[in-house]
Amino acid sequence: MLLSSCSGFRHSSGVAIQKENFRRLLRTVEALSDLGPALTGERDFAQTARAMASALMEAGGAREVVLFAFSDRPALLRSLASEGFALMPEPAVMPLLPRHVHALSSSHGPIILSSGSASSGSHDTFLSSNGNVAPELFKCLAPLKNGGKLVGVVALGRSVGDAVYDSGELGALELLCNYVALAIQNHSLTETIAQRVSENLRLMASLHGFYDNALQAFAAAIDVKHVNIHGHSMRVARYAAAMGEAMGMTHEDVSALRSAGYLHDIGKVAVDKRLFGKPGALDPEEFREMADHTVVGHQIVHGVQFPWPQIPEIVRWHHERADGSGYPDSLRSDELSMPVRVIALADTFDAMMSERPYRDPMSLGTCLNEIIRMTPQKFDPNVVQALLVQIRRDSAGSNQFPFMEDQGIVNLGPTDVDQLAATLQHKMSHGRLFLT
Repeated sequence: MLLSSCSGFRHSSGVAIQKENFRRLLRTVEALSDLGPALTGERDFAQTARAMASALMEAGGAREVVLFAFSDRPALLRSLASEGFALMPEPAVMPLLPRHVHALSSSHGPIILSSGSASSGSHDTFLSSNGNVAPELFKCLAPLKNGGKLVGVVALGRSVGDAVYDSGELGALELLCNYVALAIQNHSLTETIAQRVSENLRLMASLHGFYDNALQAFAAAIDVKHVNIHGHSMRVARYAAAMGEAMGMTHEDVSALRSAGYLHDIGKVAVDKRLFGKPGALDPEEFREMADHTVVGHQIVHGVQFPWPQIPEIVRWHHERADGSGYPDSLRSDELSMPVRVIALADTFDAMMSERPYRDPMSLGTCLNEIIRMTPQKFDPNVVQALLVQIRRDSAGSNQFPFMEDQGIVNLGPTDVDQLAATLQHKMSHGRLFLT
């Protein structure tokens, strides 16, 4: 009788597993059916990428997913779409070492990741921590290959039940990955053609070099107003360019940020020099005169034909804030472009870290805690995360060119910066946990 009961239990359990596998296969087929028009249609690829991410998340039984494209020059993963994560940079960028590329290219099928550094499935085997997203967020990787060539990666976060992904889920994910890899490869070929067409613009490189040298001279002239702001525009330019690089911006966009940093305070050439040395708070009339440097600066640059069209708006709006409390136009975050948000934080960060007639400079830890406290009310969280990425690189000694070379040695360790990043992430996720 007992044997019969056990046999019945095993039978019913096996039937339940078969039903679940059938449901999973059905979901995968439905996902393929939904993806068909997306992969063959002419709609925007960003929309296609979002549809693929949703299908991958459903097929794998995941709550969180990021779809990455792979680039080999330089070797990096750049996100195309993500779902489920409360705070994920756009784009998320992960530079890869040759050993990471080899491990991903050599893998067959999805990989369950583990936290142990000695494990063959450890995060460090496949991913770099020197990007703007923590690899520990991912529990499973599925390399996307076409003709044996790595074209991308699917990264899954937590599963629906917070359990380890099972063979059925991995099988469904692998089936779908074959079609996703083909779509990404086709998109990459289209982008390559566009890049070859744009190579004619390389002739602008020498012109950009001229602009860079000339704008540095302008920056020095702007900052000569008072000893306490010497080097400010130069530092803002460097900070902004480095933050843009950490966010995965193109070389052109990073050059635009650097140039805008040099010129963001150009309107201060019309501000009375005595205001820069006043030891106390400015009265309302003095503050209005100081605030007008944004409008005056815009008037100076708006008619100049720069290679970067964003410069006039950055000069005018670098004191605007996400909650509309800034000046001169009281704009809110959805009205401010990403370059404006980057310069706004770079400008604020340098001001907080610099001496003023009415206060001493802040320590780095105090400054970063204060910036995180004001996020997202004042600052864009993705830009703040980029700032933390660069400071962490300084603290770990991995920056080829130190981010804070003019501000002394970074006195925070990598774990201190990680704690700040966790505080930011916790705040933006309203207390939801990312890691299990």
